[in-house]
Amino acid sequence: MDRRQLLKSAVSAAVAAPALGAMPSLAQPSARSSARPTRSGPYIHTRDGQSLFFKDWGTGAPVVFLGAWALPSDMWDYQMVPLSEHGLRCVAYDRRGHGRSSRPGSGYDYDTLADDLASLLDALDLRRVTLVGMSMAGGEMVRYLTRHGAGRIARLVFIGTSATPFPMRTADNPAGIPAERFESFRDVLLRDYPKWLEDNRQPFFVPETSPQMQEWVRSLMLGTSMRALIDCSRSMTSTDFRAELPKIGVPTLVIHGDKDVSAPLDLTGRPTAKMIPGAQLRVYEGAPHGLFLTHMARLTGDLHAFATA
Repeated sequence: MDRRQLLKSAVSAAVAAPALGAMPSLAQPSARSSARPTRSGPYIHTRDGQSLFFKDWGTGAPVVFLGAWALPSDMWDYQMVPLSEHGLRCVAYDRRGHGRSSRPGSGYDYDTLADDLASLLDALDLRRVTLVGMSMAGGEMVRYLTRHGAGRIARLVFIGTSATPFPMRTADNPAGIPAERFESFRDVLLRDYPKWLEDNRQPFFVPETSPQMQEWVRSLMLGTSMRALIDCSRSMTSTDFRAELPKIGVPTLVIHGDKDVSAPLDLTGRPTAKMIPGAQLRVYEGAPHGLFLTHMARLTGDLHAFATA
């Protein structure tokens, strides 16, 4: 099957499925160590000595996938397998504190996380990259461009972004969520994270999502360190990207579900697309936050079309 047939097949599958319910203009790169990050086996090593597990499948134009809050690179398997079989090189890695990567007690701020992404891109010497980031990873992509420039980046895809533009309520951001609500959420995680996952699994999916698929995602999330859960949540909810988004100078696609209760469209996805010059906003009707699984055929087709345009 050629690329055009793949895209047609993916889009057709999405249409035929039953309705589902409930930066060239950026700042110059920061000063960095002259030592290149090292690569050993399925790991790359960051400049502060952490090990990041990665997967590298297929050949062709590179697509680098960044995971959602609390989820490792395995979340992308349903996109990476078909895309890597149809002309794209698909790379994904476990963020520090997630999956099989190192679990340090610090480094979960967006500057360090963006530098971790830079370590991966440098170690694999990836160029003309399409970056695909879900949930909190939208912030990592933006901060990477701010700190390291767009020399290696061809395109960006934000999926269900929860970090951009700025989720916290402040005097100049009255539509945001009060800081105390975020702190209450983190208190719940520290009391009983497994119970929180169980109590909140249904809105992440659609009624047609199998219990087995739901349990698989829950098991992935249970593998994330508590330090990463708390600190990544703090970074995601308190970092303001409003000044950085208008400086993005690469083609950008924002994909968001209109049933996303984790990252409401009008708080996150829609204003993010509005702030990025020339960005496309693609709203998936009936899609929740877990649209990478609930709408996998449509998402795969859209990613393939955008990465190969």
